[in-house]
Amino acid sequence: MEYNKSTIVTEFILLAFEDSPQFQVLLFMACLIIYITCLAGNIIIFLLIYFDINLHSPMYFFISRFAILEITFVSVIVPKLLDILIAGRNRISFVACFLQLYLGNTTGITECCLLTVMAFDRHLAITNPLRYLDLMSQWCTKLAAFPWAVGLVASSIMTIFTASLKFCGPNIIDHFFCDLAPLQNLACSDPHVSNLVTSILAILVAVLPFIIIMGFYTHIIITVLNIKSVEGKYKAFSTCSSHLIVSNLFFCTSITVYVQPSNSQHDKFLAFIYTIVTPLLNPFIYTLRNRDVKQAFFKKL
Repeated sequence: MEYNKSTIVTEFILLAFEDSPQFQVLLFMACLIIYITCLAGNIIIFLLIYFDINLHSPMYFFISRFAILEITFVSVIVPKLLDILIAGRNRISFVACFLQLYLGNTTGITECCLLTVMAFDRHLAITNPLRYLDLMSQWCTKLAAFPWAVGLVASSIMTIFTASLKFCGPNIIDHFFCDLAPLQNLACSDPHVSNLVTSILAILVAVLPFIIIMGFYTHIIITVLNIKSVEGKYKAFSTCSSHLIVSNLFFCTSITVYVQPSNSQHDKFLAFIYTIVTPLLNPFIYTLRNRDVKQAFFKKL
């Protein structure tokens, strides 16, 4: 079908999971339960760290900020998805779509950078324990602000390049939220430059942080293996394992989607994992694998 290039698209239609109409109510219930559990879990983590003085350390400071970020991230995506599933309101205005794109990218990129900062924190604590508290007391606030600065700038660039494309007819997005690749695929103008900029930024803000994190943990493992005390080894591994699980789950899915987007159902499934399922699992991973958090939780009961 040919479209008039003078036409201006004013709204988009999100297909979400329209290919499975018989499961719409079930999907709604599942997403609602996941969303409520995610909010409750991350709020509990934040409040535990805020009110328990034993958890007032750099590591838990970053975990509390990570919990806030997860609440923000999932709240950008899920409310509209729930509206689509239960009420069928799958139309979204041009401005609202690009606002969701901007906020989703901002929180997603910020998460990549914050996970890197958290890996640096664990690396410094294990490889240089004598200077750890002194250094982190100076850097903590700046390190927590840095991911947001990167997220805001990188997301602005991605959104501006995507919004500069011409949308003159096709307006059906085969996704459950406004994301980069599905939007770029609808453009009437040549998206080559936008795709190139997006891919380069995806490598810088997703692939590079993941490589840095793996580098930190390689050095951590080498350092821990040289610890003579079995208890010391266990404590070091237990404090790092939660973060490593969360990082791998988030990065492996998001990198697959953004560095090599295929606009397929497979990408939609992976996006569901890192935008909705991962924020749900994080509070349980940190609680179940962290003795201090578990003690603080049961003490408050």
